[in-house]
Amino acid sequence: MSLDDIYQRLTELLREVFNDDSIVARPDLTADQVAGWDSFAYLRVIFTVERAFGINFAASEITSLKNVGELAQLIDAKVNA
Repeated sequence: MSLDDIYQRLTELLREVFNDDSIVARPDLTADQVAGWDSFAYLRVIFTVERAFGINFAASEITSLKNVGELAQLIDAKVNA
């Protein structure tokens, strides 16, 4: 799975979680740029990503993510391991 594929799927997932078709997953996208993205929504994003990609994250892997780009890189590392 390529990074482009991951970003495309992340766009779909973020739109679903936040019910907002204007969201586009980009490397520099942060929680501050998405209405309603708080700590609870972050957990929903993580659980949705885990289910969609068939992967699991350790708490230590997700606590320091700063943007969607870092999340995409983490997904890439797990999916293409």
